[in-house]
Amino acid sequence: MSQIKTAMVLAAGLGTRMRPLTDDRPKALVTVAGKPLIDHVLDRLVAAGIETAVVNVHHFADQMEAHLATRTDIRIVISDERAALLDSGGGVRHARHLLGDDPILIANIDSLWIEGETPALETLKATWDPDAMDLCLLLVRRGHGIGFEGPQGFFMDEAGRLTHSAKPEPPTPYANVGFQILKPQILDGEPEGAFSIVPVWWRLSEQGRLYGAVMDGFWMHVGDPAAREATEAKLR
Repeated sequence: MSQIKTAMVLAAGLGTRMRPLTDDRPKALVTVAGKPLIDHVLDRLVAAGIETAVVNVHHFADQMEAHLATRTDIRIVISDERAALLDSGGGVRHARHLLGDDPILIANIDSLWIEGETPALETLKATWDPDAMDLCLLLVRRGHGIGFEGPQGFFMDEAGRLTHSAKPEPPTPYANVGFQILKPQILDGEPEGAFSIVPVWWRLSEQGRLYGAVMDGFWMHVGDPAAREATEAKLR
């Protein structure tokens, strides 16, 4: 199994769709079942053997830094984006000097799940093969979650390689969960500034270097107040 020890948590967003809950706090500090989203994510990372978490901050950054200072079970490194939001790809690119050269785990702040038989991050780590892949997405089967957005998703071949489709037909069987393992070097050729990591996925897919690992639990995308309520009901 892969011995990945460093993760980056993408926590800098404005949380626009989560308003009014984000009018006075970052989305990462919105609570679900009595626990801030950031702590749900960090607890998963600690359980998966992650030792260092790089966390980017922007919206109510001082609140985030104060909260993260209370964590003693994982080393926290702040990637400061107060000057400008950099999106998913730009945020990782900006933190490149903090991440090292070994493969890393990237985590979205609004992705929760109920574990199945095998812990989801153990499935992701066990699937990771740096000889065959440059990036591996954690996926969920459609119908096994809350908060799917539109028809976009993935097809997977027998080897685990992924191709993408945004068309409603034929329906894609898998959706992205918001956690991934990647080689940070894949972003070295990208310019500084804001950009999405999604086009990088498509480039790697064309090269046959984008793979997926399918979790067997129940996924919950906590994207807005309604999804938060649905998630809390599921967790009761």
